[in-house]
Amino acid sequence: AMHINVDAILFDIDGTLVDSTPAVERTWRVWAEAHGVDPEAVLEVSHGRRSQDTIAMFLPSERVDAAVDELEELELAAVDGTLALPATGELLKALPADRWAAVTSGGRRLMCERLAVAGLPVPDVLVAAEDVSVGKPDPQGYRMAAAALGHPPRRCLVVEDAPAGVRAGLAAGATVLAVATSHERSALEGLGAAAVVDDLTACALRTTTEGLELFLR
Repeated sequence: AMHINVDAILFDIDGTLVDSTPAVERTWRVWAEAHGVDPEAVLEVSHGRRSQDTIAMFLPSERVDAAVDELEELELAAVDGTLALPATGELLKALPADRWAAVTSGGRRLMCERLAVAGLPVPDVLVAAEDVSVGKPDPQGYRMAAAALGHPPRRCLVVEDAPAGVRAGLAAGATVLAVATSHERSALEGLGAAAVVDDLTACALRTTTEGLELFLR
């Protein structure tokens, strides 16, 4: 068992709170084939990163904005069937609204749609792709969320499913919990996370007057 004491929890969304990985991979494949790009090469680098950062690796700069809009429309058309990952609903329900936030590499509109379809709440603080000047693994998004909640990053727990997100949380100065919901444990171990768990069923939460206590089984 492991005990983590923090003031707030900052969650990624795709692959951490909702199971959107199959839809994400399908839309990236459709997009890549339409643009004559190797889908496998795209999927190798896309997880946990902003769409514009990934697309910029494969298309000229003048085509990126239009391609981002095109991808988002494909993703919005594929939100049906998005499911909450195990224990996420219970955990979010137990958290005070001012003690958690979401930091995502996706666009705000798409992320709100996925949360709604999965039956999960949209947090008061949601830092989306359009809110940052540089995406994960840069720590900017997590630092912004911590500041918005009024807590230093070192007193926050970041929950992430992708290596880029784990690195972002660590670079922000937060404690990181990695969930092996979209990646093999071997891809997450050794990055510096405090722990790697299969999913959030391994967590039990207790709210105190001083903060949050998370117990990992």
